[in-house]
Amino acid sequence: MTATPSIVWFRDDLRVADHPALHAALERGEPLVCVYVLDEESPGIRPLGGAAKWWLHGSLEALAADLDRLGGRLVLRRGPADRVIRSLVDETGAGAVFWNRRYGGPERELDTRLKAELTDAGLEVRSFQASLLFEPWTIRTGQGTPFSVFTPFWRACLAAPEPRHPLPAPDRIERADAAGDRLDDWRLLPTDPDWAAGLRDAWTPGSASARRRLREFLDDDLPTYATDRDRTDRQVTSRLSPHLRWGELSPFEVWHAVREHDRRSTAAAKFLSEVGWREFAWHVLFHAPDLATRNWRSEFDAFPWPRLHPAALRAWQRGRTGVPLVDAGMRELWATGTMHNRVRMVVASFLTKNLLIDWRRGEEWFWDTLVDADSASNPFSWQWVAGSGADAAPYFRVFNPELQRAKFDPDDAYVRRWVPEFGTDVYPAPIVDLKATRDAALAAYERVKAAR
Repeated sequence: MTATPSIVWFRDDLRVADHPALHAALERGEPLVCVYVLDEESPGIRPLGGAAKWWLHGSLEALAADLDRLGGRLVLRRGPADRVIRSLVDETGAGAVFWNRRYGGPERELDTRLKAELTDAGLEVRSFQASLLFEPWTIRTGQGTPFSVFTPFWRACLAAPEPRHPLPAPDRIERADAAGDRLDDWRLLPTDPDWAAGLRDAWTPGSASARRRLREFLDDDLPTYATDRDRTDRQVTSRLSPHLRWGELSPFEVWHAVREHDRRSTAAAKFLSEVGWREFAWHVLFHAPDLATRNWRSEFDAFPWPRLHPAALRAWQRGRTGVPLVDAGMRELWATGTMHNRVRMVVASFLTKNLLIDWRRGEEWFWDTLVDADSASNPFSWQWVAGSGADAAPYFRVFNPELQRAKFDPDDAYVRRWVPEFGTDVYPAPIVDLKATRDAALAAYERVKAAR
């Protein structure tokens, strides 16, 4: 009897452990075609930013090596994903296609259409829950509507059945041959200039690195996480966000590792609630697919953003505002592709409320420069700070970067690391007056209050 291979379509789930689609394909008992599709052409699919492309290159290298050790092979294809998968089915005579679910609007439309077409053609097509602990249609208010506030949302999640246990990595994969691209030909890495030296120093993409960091976090940093997570001079954050963003580690692995390590402490509960914010962002995006371009709160359409001042935006992007904590955060971002979470809130508040620059300009910059930027958390977080999003910070909350610095970087260790000229004659004066611009922001927000 002729074998009909199974196609496993890898997306933002670049791992072999706890991979339900891979697990189901192996249970089918036929050879596998493991494929990753770089899709920057399908309608609505947002092309990756530069830092994300750098991470993707390293993560695909790591996944290819993991599959190779198991006897499999990672096939790389580029183009509109539905066309690529259909072509791969025709070339290989595949009898089944498996993937893990996505939750963005354009992605869901593509997957639904493709699933129907392949099913009508006689293939077995199955999708699985792999990147969220709680899928968006499973957590609802008592009235059956989506949650718009985090605390009751997370309370409902914690009252739901315990997330499933992770699936083991396979022992062996029988592969079916298919042609693919060379990773280097995709030119994901920067070359002229090669700005990624800091990224290479700061990160190692791949599942092995992700699991090592999870173990280190649980052993070394979790005990003080609740009290020290906001301290910019203390490295007690998990640093798992890019690994979760690319699916090198699943949230189920994180959840159960934390629960097995420490089931009762305040620190463990606090950390899992931060995982919950990631879940909440995806739930919001599921119900508001245009989150990156449209105010979640429609009354914010009345906010009077002034004409963009390119010089101010450029100073913010390059960390040359004369405001030490803001500059340190933006330089950390430029050098490493990430930023301490507390500082992310400060720099976002400064852009939107002191410089009065539309949150979408900041979201676009983070999309291009963050290694962990995803379609949900990035716009969700920007709208949260700006005040236009779900469970948003109150309009009158304007982070004072000087007070934040005094509280969370009291010895200026973080600032001096990233802004070595701080405290010298060459460090510039602030480009805006913090009090005057705060007052101007509050006056502008009165327009939003009037529109309610």
